[in-house]
Amino acid sequence: MGSRKLRASIASLCALVFCSGMLAAGPAAAGLFDDEVARKQIAEQQKRVDELRQQTDSLSGRLGKIEDAAKAQPVLALVAEIEKLREEMRSLRGQIEILGNNIEGVTKRQRDMYVDLDQRLRRFEQPGAAIAPAAGAAPVAAGAEAPKPAAGASTASVSVSVSVDENDAYERAQGQRRIGNYQGAITAFQGFVAKYPKSTLAPRAQYWIGDSYFNLRDFKNAIASQQKLLASYPESASVPDALLNMASSQLEAGDTAAARKTMDGLIARYPASEAAEKARRRVANLR
Repeated sequence: MGSRKLRASIASLCALVFCSGMLAAGPAAAGLFDDEVARKQIAEQQKRVDELRQQTDSLSGRLGKIEDAAKAQPVLALVAEIEKLREEMRSLRGQIEILGNNIEGVTKRQRDMYVDLDQRLRRFEQPGAAIAPAAGAAPVAAGAEAPKPAAGASTASVSVSVSVDENDAYERAQGQRRIGNYQGAITAFQGFVAKYPKSTLAPRAQYWIGDSYFNLRDFKNAIASQQKLLASYPESASVPDALLNMASSQLEAGDTAAARKTMDGLIARYPASEAAEKARRRVANLR
């Protein structure tokens, strides 16, 4: 009987130990179960995070493209504007080239005209070829009109032959004017007049001094130079052209009244001259 009690006690003890073991193992098993669920949840969350990251990267890429496109819009507009300006510049260059050719042609014609004028003046300045004022015309004052010749004086230029030195000096001065070196021409012509004041070329030299000042847009000195011609060489065939050049200077200087008076005097005293014909057209445009 004691033996049965002992075995029963042992069995009870074993049962108790077994139950204790089971109770002890229960939380551990539960812990293992919870970790697996957590790992699965973490994996799912990580997968979701990865998906969100991919979407974010995709959105970032799209946003970058949109930003680039937005930034490119002003650039494209600027490129279009630049191309438009380039086209306008090409058109302007074409017009400038055409105008340059026209200017070159006008310059050549102007030079030819000056050569022709100089040749005509050379012929007019020969003895007996001076242009006399119209009959009954009043004398021209130094400011705008040619002085009246002294009583009994001939209207012809003084017969003085032109020496080789005079001609060379005159041509050198003309050369400066023809190439557009007007200041050099003024100096050369002034030197010529100072050295050869009685030369038949002196009136023309004085005229070209005034004309050169006009081309330099020094209208005050242009007028003064032509007034000097009127005072020093009143019988010269260059007087009509000097008056016309003086009127042009007065117009450019803004003194329309003085220019009109000078041209009216030119037309009245030298009606048959080419300068008078030009003056008539200019006076008509002033009205």
